[in-house]
Amino acid sequence: MKKLVFFLFFILLAFIAYKAIWKVESVNSETISRINSQVNQVKKLIKNDSRFNKEIAFLIDMKIPSGKNRFFIYDLKNNKIIDKGIVAHGSGSETGIKGKLKFSNVPNSLSTSLGNYYVGNSYYGKFGKAYKLYGLDKTNSNAFKRDIVFHYYYDVPYEEKDGYICNSFGCPMVSKKYFEKTAKMIDDSKSNILMRIYY
Repeated sequence: MKKLVFFLFFILLAFIAYKAIWKVESVNSETISRINSQVNQVKKLIKNDSRFNKEIAFLIDMKIPSGKNRFFIYDLKNNKIIDKGIVAHGSGSETGIKGKLKFSNVPNSLSTSLGNYYVGNSYYGKFGKAYKLYGLDKTNSNAFKRDIVFHYYYDVPYEEKDGYICNSFGCPMVSKKYFEKTAKMIDDSKSNILMRIYY
């Protein structure tokens, strides 16, 4: 009887592990190619800068529809995606053309800004716990002034869905469940994690 219970327990663990791996690895080849290109640029940027975490980076691919996983947590040491989730973009980035977005660094544009950010300290605001974001490029240099932060919102789904999800005011906004997983990584990091938003 004990052997049977142990065997069933082992099968259950194997199934859970398989599902977790499948979730991470079920990314199409075009997305993987785009991620690899972005990772190379991230590694060049952080290579000799002690401010940045050399093991983890956050990549957000705005070419992917908002209802699909497009926020990737990337293991820079082992060159692999370790988690992925849904993230909203700014309402000001909408163009009215399906699949086409625009981006802006202008205050009050409500748009997502492309470029490299580093994730700063957490604070508690109107959305609960959030993290300040600091833009490192000309395309996102106003991020702090625009109050662009990383936060969660209850209307953002955790699981993928067809179509599009709600928009933010320009912030990368995720579900509470995904935020909690990501926040643990940020809080445990002794250096700033780089976030790269690209299109």
